[in-house]
Amino acid sequence: MGKPITDFIENYFLHFNSAALVDAAKGYEAQLNQGSKMLVSLAGAMSTAEIGKIFGEMIRQDKVHIISCTGANLEEDLMNLVAHSHYKRVPNYRDLTPQDEWDLLEKGLNRVTDTCIPEEEAFRRLQEHIVKIWKDAEAKGERYFPHEYMYKLLLSGVLEQYYEIPIENSWMYAAAKANLPIVVPGWEDSTMGNIFASYVLKGELKASTVKSGIEYMTFLADWYTDNSQKGIGFFQIGGGIAGDFPICVVPMLYQDMERTDTPFWSYFCQISDSTTSYGSYSGAVPNEKITWGKLDQDTPKFIVESDATIVAPLIFAYLLEM
Repeated sequence: MGKPITDFIENYFLHFNSAALVDAAKGYEAQLNQGSKMLVSLAGAMSTAEIGKIFGEMIRQDKVHIISCTGANLEEDLMNLVAHSHYKRVPNYRDLTPQDEWDLLEKGLNRVTDTCIPEEEAFRRLQEHIVKIWKDAEAKGERYFPHEYMYKLLLSGVLEQYYEIPIENSWMYAAAKANLPIVVPGWEDSTMGNIFASYVLKGELKASTVKSGIEYMTFLADWYTDNSQKGIGFFQIGGGIAGDFPICVVPMLYQDMERTDTPFWSYFCQISDSTTSYGSYSGAVPNEKITWGKLDQDTPKFIVESDATIVAPLIFAYLLEM
């Protein structure tokens, strides 16, 4: 079997960010080969960028063991699954006037850079079914994490009537089938989170029916403790809370819980377009994380300063050719 992506990047990606991409991919491969597990964090709009077309296969091939993502990435994979033909691409988005933007709003098209998500076919289509699942759980006195409700929605089959892309292109479906652990920090900052809050405001649901961010952190702490015998790597796509939240579990266990046998993350890579000099955590070089008790001095560390929609698929393709 040929390895066209591997051959291409090893032949042409020799310097600067391209070389960092190759090094990071080989470091990820080394982690898997030594039996380490890997956390992948998804920030930005990676699901709307259709990362599921390759990320789903990464999950199926057991090259991802836990995911941290924003609420937007959690839901936007499902939105693309059920409403793909209703999305509108706007390649000239840089030229839009305020009036053009208003016209999109009035058509129910919410823009993410060059792609508009259709409100009625995407948001409301999911809302109709997820609300029933929330209410059924509450009626039974049950509580679940946000991603567990999404898993229930996918595995129930109620969305099958709407599918508009091959199911293997949905990373959430692959994760649901594998019952992959996910943490979704700040889930309330998402469309489904906002919708859930509206039902709480109306008195139709209790806030406690969806488990909280603190419960996500304690779940992650237990998962890390149970799975770190051979190391756990950290592959961060973008910045923000999807990366900041889970990486803190190590210093929390070591410093706050005083479990001084807690191992550091065994690998770290971030694909970033943030600028270090502005004081942003997302733009910090990996060595800064040593001072926070997240990485060790000799942890393999990589940063690829580039567009995640270009870099992540290339690294994943390399890993799938292993």
